[in-house]
Amino acid sequence: MKISWVTLDRFCEEQRGTDDEIGRLIADNNRPLRSSAADLSDEELLEKLGSFGLHFDRDSLEQLCAGAFSAEEVARPLIKSCGFRSDKEQVEGDWIWICLVSLWQRWWPDKVCLELLDDKIQHGYHELEREGVAVVELWLSAWSDVLHLCDATGIRSIKEFDDRFPMTQSLYNWSQDLEEALWNAGLHDREVLLARAAVCEEALARFPREDQLMTENRRQALAESYFEVGEAGKAEELFERWLAVDPRWGFGWVAWAVCHCAPIGRDRPKDYVRAEQLLRQGYSTPGVRNREAIAEWLEVVCEQTGHKLEAQAFQREAKNLRRQVDQARSEVPPVTISKSFELEDGSDEAVAVRQRTTLEFGGKGLPLDQFPEMTPKAQPTTPGSASHPTKVGRNTPCPCGSGKKFKKCCGMGPLGNKEEHRS
Repeated sequence: MKISWVTLDRFCEEQRGTDDEIGRLIADNNRPLRSSAADLSDEELLEKLGSFGLHFDRDSLEQLCAGAFSAEEVARPLIKSCGFRSDKEQVEGDWIWICLVSLWQRWWPDKVCLELLDDKIQHGYHELEREGVAVVELWLSAWSDVLHLCDATGIRSIKEFDDRFPMTQSLYNWSQDLEEALWNAGLHDREVLLARAAVCEEALARFPREDQLMTENRRQALAESYFEVGEAGKAEELFERWLAVDPRWGFGWVAWAVCHCAPIGRDRPKDYVRAEQLLRQGYSTPGVRNREAIAEWLEVVCEQTGHKLEAQAFQREAKNLRRQVDQARSEVPPVTISKSFELEDGSDEAVAVRQRTTLEFGGKGLPLDQFPEMTPKAQPTTPGSASHPTKVGRNTPCPCGSGKKFKKCCGMGPLGNKEEHRS
């Protein structure tokens, strides 16, 4: 898998702040990072390019970058043309990309490129930790940039996008985090939930052949958004259509029922009777997937409708089904999972990279285009191993081995993937 220079630069910057040894290596080897250009003027950045025999002014540089989608794709042939030989020269040559991306950011901040898109998304994650509402506008702008890049390149799948534009966080993961951020921020803002519905509709239309779990999660997000803004009829129509095509979608029945028995809007009463009807219909469907989840919800709903004995029966059935699922999963060979990104190890499987990724510089350091070759291979981790904790966070890979985030897979328990907001 390709790793973009902006991602490598970001990793180096983060590691420098937390690892004294890496910080010392960067300083000793005079390795330039994007932050190295922060205090340089436009003229000084152009002079730096000129020191490599690359003489540009603003107009000529704009013409060079006119059809590009990243500063990296412009910098690569320029670096190659310089014919750097020694390690020191190659490391110093990283200034070419740094100057380009810095000037791009200053002169054409509205011109979409990989580096600036990655900045928006990563800045959003930092904002998300402090104030979820503040990230909405930033991430919706980033989503618009993604669509622009898809239009410009003819991309029609998330995998194509992640291959063509390898961001620090993959589009596969970030697009789902975007949906969740819009949900959380939209709990008291109808316009944000409508924006969430629009994002889901656009994603389903543009990327029609994604894996089943992604498609189902996105459909759920679309329908529940419409339900919460008061367009229940539209949500009902969507669920009816999808479940008519695939009646074995277990979480579809659950999500539909949850809209009725655990609504967010204070002015909408809970309709346990309708929820029970939907859950029973799903539960009785031959071959329905995730039947244990439907049984868990039937236990909850039957308790509320006064069917105590049936609630107890569904509780026993849910436990039995869950036990069967856990046993089946334990018999499946472990699947390696990537937390943030994957590195090729020469086989068909990818090695897992943990939360902390160590980059070894060695010698006088490496130029950006050689980093992927030298990034150490992390040991694969499997669910239940000493290095893989039993307790799984909602944003970590699901221990079932699906490769999806826990909240989007087995984390859909009896309160669905919006448990913290239901009352």
